[in-house]
Amino acid sequence: MFDISGYKEALSLEEAKSFLKENPDARIIAGGTDLLIEIRDGEHSGAQLLGISRIEEMNRIYKDAEDNVHIGPGVTFTQLEEDEIVGTLFPYLGKAGGTMGGPQIRNVATVGGNLCTGATSADSASMFLCLNAQLKLETADGQRTIPVTEFHQGPGQVDLNPGEILTDIIISRENYEGFGGKYIKFSQRNAMDIATLGCATMVKVKDGRFEELRLAYGVAAPTPVRCPSAEQTAVGLEVNVDSIEKIAAAALNDVKPRDSWRGSKIFREQLVQELAKRAIAKAAAAAGGGQDA
Repeated sequence: MFDISGYKEALSLEEAKSFLKENPDARIIAGGTDLLIEIRDGEHSGAQLLGISRIEEMNRIYKDAEDNVHIGPGVTFTQLEEDEIVGTLFPYLGKAGGTMGGPQIRNVATVGGNLCTGATSADSASMFLCLNAQLKLETADGQRTIPVTEFHQGPGQVDLNPGEILTDIIISRENYEGFGGKYIKFSQRNAMDIATLGCATMVKVKDGRFEELRLAYGVAAPTPVRCPSAEQTAVGLEVNVDSIEKIAAAALNDVKPRDSWRGSKIFREQLVQELAKRAIAKAAAAAGGGQDA
């Protein structure tokens, strides 16, 4: 049973913002792969829905004059994985999205929805953290831009105010150029499963040493989380097995995994280190070309 009080399909961003100003508690729907399940299960009783899937500017990926990449929140995961710009500049983001659900889900599920659900298991979130993405949030009365590192507030909670809509995900040139990257998802099944742990990393190498490293996890804390201790440990270290093990061990200072039916805390702590070692090695090997190994 879907307890829905009304549905509005917006054809433009201005129309969507105007509707949200009048109905600030309305639920935004694009793919609906999470929201419709929640409504079916009794959440959001009497929800008023605002559809945004037909807003053209929300559904595209483009590069601006400064080589910053803009990803519309309405972009599906299939579109993200197959996009030429993403595949050329940071293919590891598209491949991370390609681990989410199955083909049918990826054809309709959107990048913006994956971020706005606030789930720590969101497969795109940790990679966006490594990319230092900026999120543009708009209302009928104004706009603000915040780093994705500040967006997740707690389990299922994000910094999105009533009447506000995510309209753009921005990745600046300096945050992808020269990096290799890798995302590894560990789950109980090889496909169509929520991550037991997800590990994302980006690496920049100079003269055989780590010039910069970014490391983030999903399902290792109540929200997707970056690992500053590990990142600081990496700087200046020679790229070798011993250094990578040292970095992976430092990541345990930054995570707070918990017990759940998908995996125990102790098991996740082991995965934190093991996935980091594998991902960092792959990213470092690819760093010269800024690609995904």
